[in-house]
Amino acid sequence: MSDKVAGKQVDVVVLGAGIVGVSAAFAARQRGLSVVLLDRREPSSETSYGNAGILSSGSIMPLNKPSLLSALPSYLTNRHAALRWDPAWAIRNIDWVARFLANTAPSRLKPRATALQGLIGASLKLHREWIVKADAAQRIRETGWLKAWRSDAIAAAREEQAFLADYGIESRLLDRQAISALEPNIVPVYKVGLLHTQTASVDSPGAVVKAYARMFAGAGGEIRQSDIKAIVPDGEGWRVGLADGAILARHVVVALGPWSPDLLRPLGYRVPMAFERGYHREFKPNPARSLQRPIHDAEGSFLMTPMEQGIRVTSGVELTARDAPSSFAQLDAVVPAARSVVEFGEAVGDPWRGARPTLPDSLPMIGPAPRHSGLWFAFGNQHIGLTTGPATGVAIAAMITGTQPPFDAAPFSPGRYL
Repeated sequence: MSDKVAGKQVDVVVLGAGIVGVSAAFAARQRGLSVVLLDRREPSSETSYGNAGILSSGSIMPLNKPSLLSALPSYLTNRHAALRWDPAWAIRNIDWVARFLANTAPSRLKPRATALQGLIGASLKLHREWIVKADAAQRIRETGWLKAWRSDAIAAAREEQAFLADYGIESRLLDRQAISALEPNIVPVYKVGLLHTQTASVDSPGAVVKAYARMFAGAGGEIRQSDIKAIVPDGEGWRVGLADGAILARHVVVALGPWSPDLLRPLGYRVPMAFERGYHREFKPNPARSLQRPIHDAEGSFLMTPMEQGIRVTSGVELTARDAPSSFAQLDAVVPAARSVVEFGEAVGDPWRGARPTLPDSLPMIGPAPRHSGLWFAFGNQHIGLTTGPATGVAIAAMITGTQPPFDAAPFSPGRYL
């Protein structure tokens, strides 16, 4: 970095160029602030790239919901497609596991679902505005997404539909014939379906986030690539130490997803984060038998979705260390099940692995650092980061400028854990 850039002070430095960081940078720039977006890689090269591309209205049910306790015995064998876990990791992180399970209490469900409903609703509105503004509207599909059961799970589907309806979220119950009418090119293996009608999806989440990053740059923002070494208080602002120099800023937004705790530890913050690692692989589609929307196979614990490059099949959750070696056991188990539903050919590229950052209550941290002025936290969006990224970023920009976020951000306060 040149001396000129190293000595430059900006209003805001955003660390992390995934969906949350890009959104925070763009929202801050919209408010007239000078903004630098920093990451070691190009925008959307990590977790924001590898998801299922769903902009989900109905993802208000946290993973640690009350029914998780009854499902735990089936997970203990460590052979279930929905969850694999590392016993050594669980022992080392027993405090996080205990906090996570404590949040399965029925009394903890409604407050968290309400909080997520506000965040998601605001975010979906922003997505639909931004994707047009970013010249990427061709990537969005307003076709909903389908959760489907192979068994006669009508009671489970109705229970989920009723839960969503309590929060004003629309869905449509389908039988086998209605599923076939909706997805005529799949094998009719599903008896029951629940169509989330207010949900959209995109054909390349990575491309959408890159489009948002270009929109930020086009609005006068600056994107830089460098390894981020440290953040240090400097007078009334901050010094961001890089591999090739430093940048001074009045405000620093930490939006590094699963890498956020590492950067914050020297400042005395112990973030209780775990990592929902997930995998995907894409396969060459049969254009004559195309998939119209993402489908979540409820009992198979996988999701298949049509993407720009082919059919993307995603796995369940793997709880282990963020940087542990990859294990493709879950992905290998679900690909044959996906082939039994939709026709696709050979793999396109290598399998992908990502680490989705999760706090014990399954809510992100959105707000000011408890003990440092000008330091802002925006991470922990678990498996709904693509959906919730825009409103997370807009909330941070609003707080920086002293205005109200577009939703109630109090439940996401970093102070609840730090």
